[in-house]
Amino acid sequence: MRTEEAIRLVAAARSDDDLFGTDAPAHRYRTLVAALHPDRLGATDDRIRAAATDAFMQVTDRWRAATRGSGIRLGDYRLGRLAYSGDLADLYDVGTDRLLKLPRDPADNDLLAREAHALRTIEERGDPRHLPYVPRLVDSFRHRDAATGAERRINVLAAVPNLHSLEEVRRAYPDGLDGRDAAWMWRRLLVAIGLAHRAGVVHGAVLPRHVLIEPDAHGVVLVDWCFSAEPDTAVPALVPGHEEWYPQEVTTRQPCGPGSDIAMAAGCMTWLMGGRAPRELLAFANGCRHRFLRARPDDAWRLLDELDEVLERLYGPRTFRPFTLNP
Repeated sequence: MRTEEAIRLVAAARSDDDLFGTDAPAHRYRTLVAALHPDRLGATDDRIRAAATDAFMQVTDRWRAATRGSGIRLGDYRLGRLAYSGDLADLYDVGTDRLLKLPRDPADNDLLAREAHALRTIEERGDPRHLPYVPRLVDSFRHRDAATGAERRINVLAAVPNLHSLEEVRRAYPDGLDGRDAAWMWRRLLVAIGLAHRAGVVHGAVLPRHVLIEPDAHGVVLVDWCFSAEPDTAVPALVPGHEEWYPQEVTTRQPCGPGSDIAMAAGCMTWLMGGRAPRELLAFANGCRHRFLRARPDDAWRLLDELDEVLERLYGPRTFRPFTLNP
């Protein structure tokens, strides 16, 4: 479905049946979201982009309301409300502390399979103390849509309450985040990618939308492992609309490595601090973002020690600093 067609359909719909149809509503919903998602619009006229964004919000809001308590079952799970709409999949509540991740396009099944493999590998090989830094895979299975015949790979993940993305943090602090607040986020992000790297997994998409924080307890969870890869292989895909965030080995489909994640993590943090970034932290980040992978740090644990040294010189001994999203 083309974007303009989707906009017209949303504008004309007077009921949920008009909008989603009655034969295969979930398929219609996924089709509309794929046509209207802001990250998939590319170089689009500003007027069309604004109309598409408004239509996208209407579609997701109405789908949340329409599916709440709908009784739709996928495998052993009954779909609840739409909790999140991600890069390539939608996540639904399916009971206490569980989210079902459903790809909008069956062509992305391989990416959902990558996520399941990555999370299993990290759980099997990773240090148990640090496993809360990544989502826990509860289940992974295939489901065939009776209406369309399409088969989708579905992942079920354990949910953690009160998480907020770095995009939300930046919206709360549009002038930039204090380096002391960015420090604990950076430290914990290095723990998350260090955990994965020791298990033989590169995340491949360390973007602000994939780094979630728990403000009160200073927790961090690195989500969306669909773009993960083994070291010395290519990252399978890029998140549409975020090409500028990736180091060159990813955009040119060259082999990635731990330094790929390290560079993107540094990019997240400098973006988060904006104009408030101290010179010392900018210099540290620049050292993580060298143009060539072989010239970057490749050990997140060792890099964490180096970051701690920079932070101690800059701010003194480490102390707990309360953080709020309502400055």
